[in-house]
Amino acid sequence: MTTLLTTREPHLDPPRTSRQEPGIPFSRLLRVEWGKATDTRAARWLILTIAATTTGLMLAPLLATTSIDQTQTGYLSFAALALTVLLPVVSILTLTSEWSQRTVLATFTQEPRRARVITAKVSVSLILAALGSAFAGLITAAAVLLAELSGRDIASDMSTSKVIGFALFVLLNVLMGVAFGALLHNTAAAIVLFFALPAAFTAASAALNSIGQWIDPSRTLGWVLQADWAGHLPQILTATTIWLTAPLAAGLTRTIRREIK
Repeated sequence: MTTLLTTREPHLDPPRTSRQEPGIPFSRLLRVEWGKATDTRAARWLILTIAATTTGLMLAPLLATTSIDQTQTGYLSFAALALTVLLPVVSILTLTSEWSQRTVLATFTQEPRRARVITAKVSVSLILAALGSAFAGLITAAAVLLAELSGRDIASDMSTSKVIGFALFVLLNVLMGVAFGALLHNTAAAIVLFFALPAAFTAASAALNSIGQWIDPSRTLGWVLQADWAGHLPQILTATTIWLTAPLAAGLTRTIRREIK
């Protein structure tokens, strides 16, 4: 028996068309991540607490007229304190909540390009930092106006460099929260270490003498808030690298490469 094998010429095969589905627009990712960060009961209460705390702390310079400097920057520093205590917690939750609630599989299934999701989460944190800074500025201006209307003399020491320093101070604290959240993927651990580690280095900086000013985030960020750049820029950059740049880079790398179980 003879078997006849027929082969089709390659050029006669119908062309294969690769249909590539368009990815999720980044604007949609941003809206989704904004909703995750702000549209939950816990997030709303936390944001309301930040607003209430920022407003409440303005009573300190209004009431303690002798022990607190009656200057515009003195009032602004109390608003900065409220923001940098609670606003980084929101940024930590933005990076850790999906890992804790095990919804990260659904997120990265719908958008496998993890870098775009992380970029959206970081962008939401930056937007919250900008909105928080603007709100603190408005509350400070209202408190200063109220003090002046009551007959108090408030020193006008606000300048462009101090406004920039305040905005950078809030931004760097929020990004530190992002770094801890991206690195640890655990809400409780990230929040505890975010507050405990800098506090420990601040306590140890007195014993470290001159080395402390290079690694103490409280001291270096204080210079940023005061816009005291002269002679402190190398220390600020070093501390920022230790507490922000390095953990953020490591955290983003881990988030992109971590296996989801």
